[in-house]
Amino acid sequence: MMRLTAWMFALWTLLAPTWVGAQANFAAPPPTPYGVSIGIESAKKVAAAAVAEAQKNRWRMAIAIVDTGGHLVYFEKMQDTQTGSVDLAIEKAKTSALFRRPSKLFEDGVAQGGAGLRLLRLTGAIPIDGGVPIIEEVKVIGAIGISGGSGEQDGQTAVAGARAIR
Repeated sequence: MMRLTAWMFALWTLLAPTWVGAQANFAAPPPTPYGVSIGIESAKKVAAAAVAEAQKNRWRMAIAIVDTGGHLVYFEKMQDTQTGSVDLAIEKAKTSALFRRPSKLFEDGVAQGGAGLRLLRLTGAIPIDGGVPIIEEVKVIGAIGISGGSGEQDGQTAVAGARAIR
């Protein structure tokens, strides 16, 4: 038993600095607290801004707006958007609402490999760009999720939508 304990301590001593460093991006407190959840009129305003950005670039997108608990408040799918983007947009929005962070942060963590791969098992987090918290008066009131283009296009469209509230 002492050998096992000594072996585990040695392993922890070797791995702890790497693990702690990898956690730095995700263990920091969220930048803003939750506020009162987004209402339907504000959600429509966010979606309209996202649709305008997508149309400007000739992208076909699915747009999901969720409240602070990750529950769907408003959804819109542009004409000819691939069907697979529906659930993905909702999941991206949920990720951003539940963790109060853009889903791109999780994508970047996974891309780093190593300890970042643990994010693949984080319940409720989808590591793909396109989810952005909606912030009003320095509080997260919900999130927007976009799917239909590349990750970068989805992220750009989500940011345009979220900015409609600021």
